[in-house]
Amino acid sequence: MTALPTLTIRNLSEETHRALKVRAARHGRSTEAEVRDILETAVRPAERVRLGSLLAAIGREVGGVDLEIERRVEASEPIDLR
Repeated sequence: MTALPTLTIRNLSEETHRALKVRAARHGRSTEAEVRDILETAVRPAERVRLGSLLAAIGREVGGVDLEIERRVEASEPIDLR
């Protein structure tokens, strides 16, 4: 198993550290877990565009798209490799 990345933050003011501890306590988690949540929220905002949603919206704008999809071969069916 690969070790997860670690981040060290130096020169954090006492005031900021205290505020993080209070915020973490309000959310019922450790200061470390609170910082992880803050960072995740900052770099992965909820309003980011998701590719699948964007493609679906484009499809709706143009009135839909017909796709031809080949039938899948069931595992019990023989496969013709000729």
